[in-house]
Amino acid sequence: MIPARGYAAQDAKSPLAPFHFERREPGPDDVQFDVQYCGICHSDLHQARDEWGGSIFPMVPGHEIIGRVTRVGANVTKFKVGDSVGVGCMVDTCRACKACKQGLEQYCERGATYTYNSRERESQQPTQGGYSNVLVVDQAYVLRVPENLDPAAAAPLLCAGITTYSPLKHWNVKAGQRVGVVGLGGLGHMGVKFARAFGAHVIVFSHTDKKKQDALRLGAHEVVVSSNEAEMKAQEGTLDFVLDTVSAPHDINAYLRLLRIDGSLVLVGVPEKPLPVQPFSLIGQRRSFSGSSIGGIQETQDMLDFCGQHGVVSDVEVIPIQQVNDAYTRLLKGDVKYRFVIDMKSLK
Repeated sequence: MIPARGYAAQDAKSPLAPFHFERREPGPDDVQFDVQYCGICHSDLHQARDEWGGSIFPMVPGHEIIGRVTRVGANVTKFKVGDSVGVGCMVDTCRACKACKQGLEQYCERGATYTYNSRERESQQPTQGGYSNVLVVDQAYVLRVPENLDPAAAAPLLCAGITTYSPLKHWNVKAGQRVGVVGLGGLGHMGVKFARAFGAHVIVFSHTDKKKQDALRLGAHEVVVSSNEAEMKAQEGTLDFVLDTVSAPHDINAYLRLLRIDGSLVLVGVPEKPLPVQPFSLIGQRRSFSGSSIGGIQETQDMLDFCGQHGVVSDVEVIPIQQVNDAYTRLLKGDVKYRFVIDMKSLK
């Protein structure tokens, strides 16, 4: 076994604290790498506090992970020592169901093995995430990170990036379309960058005008204050696609009304309570309301390659691991632009 160290939650009410544990020795198909950076996702906080139920403790969170390969198994052909690599939300799936065979591992019919707060398929040992110094992952779930990307700013691409890239690709967002992005947080700011890189006319919808200049800097062409009825009314029936990144309660019908005939609204935020949908918000213009979850392994690799070609990365605030609990407190207040990333050198 490989000695490992990181920060873990011992239970739902404890702050994250230093934790020593063990990783498995690399098998023939495994890649071992030293973790350089790990993003902080809001789902880390939800699971560390058992807000979704079923959390496995002690828990080392983290699924936006960038590092350098230090060791590879005998069967590994995709990576070599020294490569810059990433791991996102999944470290295994069944590989046999229809979804897996289509490259849609995120929808594995037998359930994905997640990077943390999950169990390895064979050993049933709890998985532990990227708030740690070392990872061992099957090569099939490891991603190549373009060397021209800042590794700290690239880390959130492994969750926030793919969560927004995947629906934009699946719904074929393209140049000339009008695309709305609801919310300008960790997900929303990536949605703006990708939609702009795809050539769309991008409109950010925010509850106040406090983030207007930031939205324009990130690539938005327009900013609409969603609490302003006149501004919202002026946009009704004009959009081809809306990416909704908001996890707080909100009026989904106000955004459905923004769509043209056959327009689509895709939800990637996770509100705690159901969002009531008025039938005529959909029926009147043959609109669609859908959801999307991260992306498959090949699509995530495609996204990273796209980011390398177009210079797309997250806006990040890099912190030492010792500030992780303060970062969680600030995250609850929305006090970050736009993703915390832990510099894992601070573990030393």
